[in-house]
Amino acid sequence: MTGVPIMILQLLLSLSFLVIIHECGHFFPAKWFKTRVEKFYLFFDPYFSLFKKQKGETEYGIGWLPLGGYVKIAGMVDESFDTEKLKEEPKPWEFRSKPAWQRLIIMLGGVTVNFIAGFLLFALVLGIWGEDYIPMASVKDGIYTDSLAFAMGLRDGDIITKIGEKDFPNLDPRIIRKEIVINGANSITVQRGGVIQKIDIDKHFINDLSSHKYKDAAIVGPRVTMTIDSFGANSPARMAGVQKGDKLLSINSLPAKYAHEYIKIKKFKSSDSITLRLSRNLEEKEIKFTANPDGTMGIYLGKDLKIEKRKFGFFESIPAGITKGLGFLSDQVKGFGQMFKGKVKASESLGGFASITSLFPDQWHWEDFIRITAVLSLILGFMNLLPIPGLDGGHVIFLLFEMITGKKLSDKFVEKATMVGFILLIALMIYANGLDVFRFLKK
Repeated sequence: MTGVPIMILQLLLSLSFLVIIHECGHFFPAKWFKTRVEKFYLFFDPYFSLFKKQKGETEYGIGWLPLGGYVKIAGMVDESFDTEKLKEEPKPWEFRSKPAWQRLIIMLGGVTVNFIAGFLLFALVLGIWGEDYIPMASVKDGIYTDSLAFAMGLRDGDIITKIGEKDFPNLDPRIIRKEIVINGANSITVQRGGVIQKIDIDKHFINDLSSHKYKDAAIVGPRVTMTIDSFGANSPARMAGVQKGDKLLSINSLPAKYAHEYIKIKKFKSSDSITLRLSRNLEEKEIKFTANPDGTMGIYLGKDLKIEKRKFGFFESIPAGITKGLGFLSDQVKGFGQMFKGKVKASESLGGFASITSLFPDQWHWEDFIRITAVLSLILGFMNLLPIPGLDGGHVIFLLFEMITGKKLSDKFVEKATMVGFILLIALMIYANGLDVFRFLKK
């Protein structure tokens, strides 16, 4: 299975795992404090459920609406708005009867588990696969630029040394995007033609770099030369005199010295005439031949780029995973700050289920699946901690107010605040998914 179906399957599996562990984060503390849990559901179940089973005092089930999940804790105002029992005197097993510190632990359990899961999943990726990186020192021919990077002032062949005031030891376009959008870097220092130059970045590029339009933009990449590595069984190129180790310069007068140039050249048709310009022992050669009936040249090209791998042992991967997770959360907080300051447009940064699905590759790769699940786990924890009634963060704010003032907010107030928060969340969800639809129609 490949393509969109496998992307959707990965999304459902990832979200199912994250929802279950999040709700377990509420469920087990509730049980530890002898609070009755009436329902534990993966997905929502308005009107009917796909599966349900009663075990003890709790009904376990799977709903049909894949927008999350929930645990229904007795005596608590939640998204079910089942407030009839709240009119009765509190029972010892109800949430509202428990001390504020116990209720706080129950409410923080979900986001705590999501944060821990995110850190551990990052650690798992680093421990198994390590981390690939390209040292700028190995990018001898500098970078190539896309249209956005060119507009910012970068040029093919530049060697980036700093983003803002931070050194740029490894070639990673994500760092460029993060430093400009999140950390407010306003310059890029490059070595161009042996001369150090500082390029000022106009503020409007913050919106460009954070926009949905450019979310998959490469921005920059390494200029990688192409070398003849081997030949196919039927190779008109070899018959014409092409040798292993020759460096490719052009094909039919079109630049093909670097990988990003080569991939732009259209495929050949049967018996097309091909002229290769090559470099061999510092001498340029021009070799002509006719393509195979299937349009191939019968050559295999190698890329002259050394990718380093940083490996982590078991005891190294855990702190490295925590550091990576904390860095991601820090970027999320700063990103929200930039949004509230108006430097980043919410309409460009938000997205619905289609945007989340597009994070997954169209083929199954365990490394990608676990890494993206780690990212989503931290996002889920972060979003749930926002101080909005209806989210865990809203309940936490109410409980902190109670613990600080000694005054418990009335169930009626919490019910109305939760209703307002729930309406806001539904509106935000409709807006985010509407943006996906609008972007699709614009294509």
